[in-house]
This record gives sequence, C-alpha cells and structure tokens, in this order.
Amino acid sequence: MSATNNAQILGPLTNSDEKSANVQREHLPCDEDPEALELKKREEALRRKLDCYVAPVMMMLMLISYLDRGNIGFAATQGMTKDIELKGSELNTAVSVFYIFYILAEFPTSILVKRLQFNRVIPTITLSWGLVCLCMGFVQNFAGLVTTRIFLGFFEGCLFPSMTLFLCNWYTREELGIRIAYLFIASALSGAFGGLIAFGILYMNGVGGWPGWRWLYVLEGIITILWAACCIFLVPKSFETAYFLNEEEKQLMRQRAARTQAYSDSEGSGHYGKADIKEAAKDTKSWLHVVYAIGAYLSDRHQTRFLPLVLTAPFGIAGYAILLSPASPGTQYFATYLIATACFLCTGGNITWLSANCAPDGKRAASLGILLTLTNIGGVVSGQIYQSNAAPRYTLGHAWSLSCLAVAWCAWWLVRSLYRRRETEKDYRIAEGYVRPEDRIYTDREPDFRYQTNKKLSIHQTIHPSQTPQRHLIPKPSSLFVHTTQPSANSSQANLL
Repeated sequence: MSATNNAQILGPLTNSDEKSANVQREHLPCDEDPEALELKKREEALRRKLDCYVAPVMMMLMLISYLDRGNIGFAATQGMTKDIELKGSELNTAVSVFYIFYILAEFPTSILVKRLQFNRVIPTITLSWGLVCLCMGFVQNFAGLVTTRIFLGFFEGCLFPSMTLFLCNWYTREELGIRIAYLFIASALSGAFGGLIAFGILYMNGVGGWPGWRWLYVLEGIITILWAACCIFLVPKSFETAYFLNEEEKQLMRQRAARTQAYSDSEGSGHYGKADIKEAAKDTKSWLHVVYAIGAYLSDRHQTRFLPLVLTAPFGIAGYAILLSPASPGTQYFATYLIATACFLCTGGNITWLSANCAPDGKRAASLGILLTLTNIGGVVSGQIYQSNAAPRYTLGHAWSLSCLAVAWCAWWLVRSLYRRRETEKDYRIAEGYVRPEDRIYTDREPDFRYQTNKKLSIHQTIHPSQTPQRHLIPKPSSLFVHTTQPSANSSQANLL
C-alpha cells in the first residue's frame, strides 16, 4: 500500500493537522533528515541522563527491598529459630504471611500512587518498611515475628507498583523494557551480595550482648531509613520539578509526553476512577499476563516482547527438570543458573509487555495491580511447597515451578494470538474510514493504538516529537502513515507492517 493510498484511507487533511506538519512533508529517511538526526541525538542524551538520575534510585530501592525481605532466611540459620522458640512450621508461616499482605497492598497502590504523588509515596513507603525491619531486631516470639512480617509485606507491596508507574512517567513504552529489567538486575544483585552482607554482619554475634541475627535486622533497617531520607531529594514530583533537567531537556520531556497525551488523563491528575478498573478487569490480556510475571536490551532494541519470553522460559523449564532428575551436584548447580536466567528475564518482560500495551494511565495502573497482586500469590504458595522436611530434593516445589513455567510459555502464545486478532480488527476499522472521536479519553482498544507483539520499529517510522494524535492522523507505534501528494521513492517504508 503506497503513501498515497494511505492518505485516501485516512481522508483529507484539515487545518487541525497543521500541528503535525513535520510528518506531512515529503518523506525522507531518518538518516538523511538533519532535523531528525538532531532529535535522535537529543533523545539519546536525555535517556542517558535519565539512566544516571532516575534508574539508579529505583534500582537501589529494589536492591534494599529484596535484602530486607530475604534476611529472615539468614537470621533463621544463625539462631533466630531457637532464640524466639519457633516450632514446627511457624517459620514457613512467617515467610508466607509476608506475601499475603504484599498481595493485598499492590492493587490499591497501583490506583492511588499517582494521585498521592511519587515524591511523597516512595520515600514514605521506604521509611515505613525500614522502621519495620529495624523493629524485627527486637522480636521475642512467634507473634512478634509474624506481626512485623505482616507490616513488612504490606509496605514492600506498595513499592513495586510505585516504581513501575514512576518509570512509565519518565520513559516511553519503547524504552521501558530494559529499565524494568534494571529493577530485576537489582533484585538479582541482592541475591548475589545479600549473603556476603549478612555474613559480615553476623560476625557481630555477641556485640552488646546481642546475637548476630538481631544486628542483621537493625543495621539493614538503618540503611533503609537512610535511603528513604535520600529519596526525599532524589525522587522528583515530575520532570517539571526535576533538579537534574535543564529547560531544554524539560521541553523535550514535554514533547515526549505529548505523543501519548490522548492515551493519558487529560489533566495529568492521576485521578483514576471505577471505569479504569472495570476496563482493566474485563480485558482478557490483563488476566492472561498474570500466568507468569524478559525483557532487556534486545527487547527494546527490536521492539519485541513476545520472542524473548518464549525463548527464555525453556531455560527455566530445563533447569527445574534437571533438579528433579538424579543428576550430579555440579549439574544441578548449573541448573540453578538456567532457572535464574529465565525467572528474572521473564518476570520483567511480562510486566513490560502489559505496561506497554495498556492505555490510558488508569487502565495501565489497574492492570499492573491485577498482574502484581495475582503473581505474588506464588510467594504464599512457595512457603508451603518448599518445606524444610522436603530437603534437599524439594520435589513438590520444583515440579510445581516447572509446571507454572510450562503453562506460562503456552499462555504467551495465546496472548500474542489475542493481540494479533485485535490488530486485524483495528485494520478493518481503519479501512472502513475510522475517525477518532474527540470527546473522550482513548484506550488501547482504539484502532490507532498498536500493540507491541514481535514487530520491529523501523528507523524510518519514527514519530516527530511535535506530533500529537489528531483526528485524521492515526499514528502507530510500530509504523507511521505519511501523507504525501506524490508517491516518493521511499513510500514503501510508510506502509503498514
């Protein structure tokens, strides 16, 4: 389909389309357009700055949160179980109750966080769980341990939705995948360094008459409280108040935000309503993504979320299969690397895929709340299927995890099929002369919103930052209709993918 044919489908341009004049001129390849090259350089510089000032703060929060939730395991091996007289499965109960309240906190946080403002919510959440972690150093019995784990689960459950939506406000959906991956890199680092940190702190056993496990809770709690104080200054309310952006960079951020303004609340108020929750709850893809919560450089680079998921999950399936087999200890140790690769990549990719394919903001927040709430049920289950009396084989736990990964792998194919069917329906509506209504907030079900499946965004299909969605211009994240009066030599590059 030529660019001229595209113009015939979309109808004649009106005066309102003058705002998009930059994309209506005769098409030039991006590498031959000086203005586009300059824009690309400015965007790359802005992304680098965001990666220096925004992403590291969120990564540090993720790292600390995983350290604080996981320190119960180190404490248990260093005498906590005996000191507070835990019996039977009480330790497993304390582990599981954390995830129950983690789950309960995630969905309401997803809805409320933007209304309450990120610069207030994130430091408050961090301070709260830091105080709880500090208090865990003073527990004397099972009741005290469970109580502190309940509060720790609730406050940490508020964190991840807040961080995810915070990143959505700073990065475009094409850039989001690797930034979500940064969070899971941080959680992986907590596993790598958490043991070393705990090992060092536990050497304080006997200092001040305290066992080492109490010092572990107290010192890690103090670290969290100090970082909460730092977040007061490091987490801006929005890019308009960001201390690290100059006026030119703020203007570029405004242009980036304008591209998706039609799919956001018009005031930017964050006042989500029941309609947003209902829209997310009745959308099949919000629930299909729940099956398992990849993404990194290649996912963003090639604008594909599906392929990294289905290619990575088999590594985890193979890893669990090895753990269930009578393999040598060395082989089973190698299997844990396969499992870690799949779990961290697939979790981030699944969240990114859903985030990129939901609009407006309210629906995205509600969908993420549904996803994060239901996926963390796994934390409750894991405390029961990985019982200490099943060591060292943990047959039930490994078999359950293998099954979940296998079902997730099948579900991702179903999700892609759903997206493609919806894309086909949208193409028919566009061909029939679809005109976007102007009296309502648009959702991802509009024909001009294109889902990220496994199609790459061409360098020739970049949307100019001054373009905002118009009545007759129907931009597509994976392609762009270009209006010309004469078919150009590059008109084939403006066709639908």
